[in-house]
Amino acid sequence: MSVRPHNLSVVTTSVPAPAKGPAADEGLARRLRALACTAPLHDLDVRKANLAGAYAVYAMAEVALAAIDLVTLNMDFDTGADHDQIVTRLVPRVAAQAPSRPAEEHERVARWVLENLINVGSVDRGFRAVYGTFAPDGAYVRRDYDFKLVEEVPGTGGGVCLRTTDEAVNVLVGALDTDVTSAQIAAEVKLEVLINRGRLADAQLAAEQARYRTVQYSETLRRALDATRRNVRAVDWLQSVPDMIDEALEHVADRYRHENAILMNIRKARDEAEDHEHKRRAAELVDIVKDCIRRHTQLQSRLLEAGPLFRAEQDRQAFAPPAAHTGLDLYGQLLAPALPLPLEQAGRVTDAFFAHGTGLRTPSAVRLGDLVDLLLTPPVERAHLGAEMPEPDLIATPDDSRFSEEQLAAATELLDIAHDAPRRLSGLLAEARRSDPELPYLVALLAVHAASPPVGTAYRQGEPRLLFAVDDGTQLDDPDFGGADLIVGTALLDAAGMAAGRTEAG
Repeated sequence: MSVRPHNLSVVTTSVPAPAKGPAADEGLARRLRALACTAPLHDLDVRKANLAGAYAVYAMAEVALAAIDLVTLNMDFDTGADHDQIVTRLVPRVAAQAPSRPAEEHERVARWVLENLINVGSVDRGFRAVYGTFAPDGAYVRRDYDFKLVEEVPGTGGGVCLRTTDEAVNVLVGALDTDVTSAQIAAEVKLEVLINRGRLADAQLAAEQARYRTVQYSETLRRALDATRRNVRAVDWLQSVPDMIDEALEHVADRYRHENAILMNIRKARDEAEDHEHKRRAAELVDIVKDCIRRHTQLQSRLLEAGPLFRAEQDRQAFAPPAAHTGLDLYGQLLAPALPLPLEQAGRVTDAFFAHGTGLRTPSAVRLGDLVDLLLTPPVERAHLGAEMPEPDLIATPDDSRFSEEQLAAATELLDIAHDAPRRLSGLLAEARRSDPELPYLVALLAVHAASPPVGTAYRQGEPRLLFAVDDGTQLDDPDFGGADLIVGTALLDAAGMAAGRTEAG
């Protein structure tokens, strides 16, 4: 499901110039993104008429906010919230809106709201809104804003659990892209002032907002650690994450002292209150602030473990042993043996190879909802000859090679010493210099490459001979090159005998 604003046409006689500068445009973009995050909730009330039954009595946006609240408060640093448990806790909220309706209908509404917050019907299970901003030159630019509210993540026991995103938390607390630290401090200062003034109902709302900010801070750290486990190079551990950890540790220490002082004031207000409602509010505040302290303690332990986790992942990913199996030689193991075969026999070989080499096939419809959409979607009419293919714009690749084909042929002929005794590299360089001043560089390159010849590859590809170079400790005496005066020669390979030996050994 995609959330898209309606197109509005406004006719005006004079259009004032838009506000210049990135600050004004950024403020407008923030408000547009904040409006987009609430659009899926309003869309629930619009689409409830499509359900089979009279569901107009239910306030779907209110149920959706309650669902986001439950998922946010029931997820932990390492684990998310259980899907069925959220539905069970959401049913009383739905039942309160229509107590005369059956319990099955209440559960169906709760599941429908939760699945729409996950956006089960879409491919990427996300929402998209289109909004406009102004470029520095004053031009109007449309942008896509992709976001999620509740997402499904792998659970600890192999199942699937739910986690709310930053956008969902922003819907709860009424802010967007707010700095976590400043928002947390402001919420707790406000909480302390409200408690001192005895306004416990407003203080409870401020305490819940402070807890949401704590969850958001934990989510920021959790995503950084998960990205580190996948690829340590994808996270800036040189500056960004260490600064965030230091700032978060200082933040947790300040908040811990602040919340303990708030907890003492709440308990005092609870013990001294005579009104029953006042006592109940104070008791609920005690539980909320205790939960904030627990979450801060858990966040602190994860922050202290972040540094050792980074070093362990760096060692594991940087010094992981290479794969034990050797790579596949397509030419020597498949193409060269298959080319001499008849077409019928070669087809069986290639069919077997590619059948085992292509891997698993992903089904086109993984979920039942995708299968229903696939079956109910009408086929698209296609042209008889298909779509028109565009003409490729071919550009000739410049030849930037240093040596020409003639020089390569001359160097190969010079190194073709199969019937002669091996020669010194110094003599080959002197002979090459007499015919072409650039040829010694190519001869030296080929000789150095022959110091570690690929014998196994040459055997598999059926090469009759192989160039080799050996260092016997003699220094090279040459005006342009230094190092060892290699002994260069050509070894004849008995590929047929090697294959027969392998057959007998098998």
